[in-house]
Amino acid sequence: MNNLKILYEDNSIIVVVKPKGILSQSDISNDKDMLTLIKDYIKKKYNKPGNVYIGLVHRLDKPVSGIMVFARNSKSAARLSKQIQDKQMQKYYYAVIHGIIPQKEGILADKIEKIDNKKVLLNTENGKEAKLEYKVIKEKDNLSLLDIHLLTGRYHQIRLQFSSRGYPLYGDELYGSKVKDNIALFAYKLSFYHPITHELLTFEIEPDDYIFKLFLK
Repeated sequence: MNNLKILYEDNSIIVVVKPKGILSQSDISNDKDMLTLIKDYIKKKYNKPGNVYIGLVHRLDKPVSGIMVFARNSKSAARLSKQIQDKQMQKYYYAVIHGIIPQKEGILADKIEKIDNKKVLLNTENGKEAKLEYKVIKEKDNLSLLDIHLLTGRYHQIRLQFSSRGYPLYGDELYGSKVKDNIALFAYKLSFYHPITHELLTFEIEPDDYIFKLFLK
């Protein structure tokens, strides 16, 4: 079996920690991806012949690590997707940004448009709503640790919303960081209702990258 970090598993869902550098699902690069890794894990653990169903209901960018939930059947996938549409699934991130924000907590609201899978435009007429809540936890050496509650799930949303205001994420060279390092963004908490039992489930872990440990130790 591969070295998946599994937080919870039953017949309906599997909750795992996605490492940085791993895709959420495969693309043309043929790099490692979580869907394939989980399918392989289920196939070997339960000795399943043929194809294994794993449903992807949300994503994390390749350089970003943190908690993800995957569905183990189509009914669970549909119900989890509905929770995302209805804003019942709650996602929380830690991020380290360059700079000191004068307003220590608040809401960022923009419109984001994705073009050609890469270029992302902010506040365009055809853009989709992008909204998050943030709170500054600690400041050190012109860096700030933020606790972010993601209210919508747009492509590169957190990275773009803060960089557009002059606060790029530490290590995020694509959006203005001058530091060549891992992007300081970590999905540390995920809360949702179990698709079958309807029990409220909450999972939370701490990041282990040194940039976060500077603040969280």
